[in-house]
Amino acid sequence: MAYLEKSFEALGDPTRLAIFQRVAAKPHSVGEIAEHFPVSRPAVSQHLRVLKQAGLVADVKDGTRRVYQVKPEGIEALRKYFDQLWDRNLKAFQAAAARSAERKNVDDSGSGNRTGKKVF
Repeated sequence: MAYLEKSFEALGDPTRLAIFQRVAAKPHSVGEIAEHFPVSRPAVSQHLRVLKQAGLVADVKDGTRRVYQVKPEGIEALRKYFDQLWDRNLKAFQAAAARSAERKNVDDSGSGNRTGKKVF
């Protein structure tokens, strides 16, 4: 769970989220990322360090520069979390819908209407 907390915390900063989205679209160096943001290269490096510590990006040495790319394992952990969250909420919705349908059926059958059809 601490791993997920770091991921959410890392993505909670708007600039860092935008940097992550840029890297998710395609691998970039710090300089390439900094060209698109109103922050310095050292600031971009700090944001990337946080994303890296959260397990969301990895860097690969390319000559004298480092190229950052999404780390699939970090994304997989987030995806699993959201899948579980979605499944749990979908099951709760289905249960609520079933309870509502049961109440409706009980209300319809106990209304004194022998045919079971709604009377308007």
